[in-house]
Amino acid sequence: MIDRWKRLLEEHIHENSAQMMREPESTLAHPYIVPSSPDSPLYSDALWDWDSWFTSVVLGQVEADLNQKGRFLAYEQGSILNFLDATDADGVMPIQLRPGSTLLHGDPSRASGFAQNMHKPVLAQHAALISQRQGSAEWVRPHLAQFDAFLGRYLESHIHRETGLAYWKSDFAVGVDNDPSIYYRPDGSTASIYLNCLLYREFLAYGSLLEELGDLAAALVWRGHAQDLAVAIDTYLWDERDGTYYSADIGLRAIDQEDWLHRGAPRRWSSVLLRIDNWSSFLPLWAGFPTQDRADRMVERVRDPRTFSSNFGIRTLSKIEKMYDLRATNNPSNWLGPIWGVSNYLVFRGLQKYGYLDDARALAEKTVMLFGQDLETTGTLHEYYHPDNGEPIVTRGFQNWNYLVLNMIASLDGRAMVTEF
Repeated sequence: MIDRWKRLLEEHIHENSAQMMREPESTLAHPYIVPSSPDSPLYSDALWDWDSWFTSVVLGQVEADLNQKGRFLAYEQGSILNFLDATDADGVMPIQLRPGSTLLHGDPSRASGFAQNMHKPVLAQHAALISQRQGSAEWVRPHLAQFDAFLGRYLESHIHRETGLAYWKSDFAVGVDNDPSIYYRPDGSTASIYLNCLLYREFLAYGSLLEELGDLAAALVWRGHAQDLAVAIDTYLWDERDGTYYSADIGLRAIDQEDWLHRGAPRRWSSVLLRIDNWSSFLPLWAGFPTQDRADRMVERVRDPRTFSSNFGIRTLSKIEKMYDLRATNNPSNWLGPIWGVSNYLVFRGLQKYGYLDDARALAEKTVMLFGQDLETTGTLHEYYHPDNGEPIVTRGFQNWNYLVLNMIASLDGRAMVTEF
């Protein structure tokens, strides 16, 4: 059954991946990538930040499988160039672009004090991925000032000074839309483990690009930022009691030495762990900075059927959390327990990196089973799924990072697997 689903999914993805390509239109001057086929109007014309990055990982596998190197290069590079075109002088980059419009929830610019979220820190990772496949990063060189401004904006405006951790400005468009450690919490109060892992890898990716382009001194600076962030994550987001990483509440009141109520015992902590069990706690394995001892403890949590492990992969929220909820929602989409292709993939990659190959293989096989039975039954794939029975919950025709199952199939078959930076 698994072998039949592998071949069915391979054929489907090879034939349909080009449906996510779009030609230049209006304010989008370059070809670009969207998350779905034209049959799914919700996602059929929008260029999204981390979506386009992960779709590039898939496209690399399609090119490798079919011996078609460079087939999608213009769309992958164009996705990055469109975002760079829309970036302001302060490095603020949109989260999403549509022809003639962008997605906003308030003013993200200097005028508002950089009070809104921007493009997730995956731009350098996307560029490094493309450059590795093409064998050259020279196409990035003319845009280094914009990359500097974008990453500099994260350093200047998204880092909590007491801890050194990155934080979300609000709960708008964070990717894991309704993660309870962020959603409905006060603005600027969550140092998200998800965001910090992305930013750690982003700094490393930019360092790699700069070294490739001959600027070793600058590369070392950005790698230093990555190391500083890893130390902050290990210091403030690791929970020795539970053996995992969590997000943290940094929205603490300032210390007022004149306040008689508190001055006898002012706080000596800079953050408080948000012990909410969601899949993002496993992202440090993907990012690659935990010690092996810590990874061993984390993997026990990956395997636990009472919480995360299910018939079809990793629940996006632990089954025993009070917020666990499988109902259908869109924008914000539901990450309170359903199975998503991208979370299965990232946990799979983390397991691989730390040598848990049997666990990684089992998770890949569950993902093949999930998407294989959906494709066989409905003729398409969906945005997210019920973890117990594999039934699709919402958004017919969603492609995007679901197609990462192709990379998993390559791994299962013992063939070269294209990976993210």
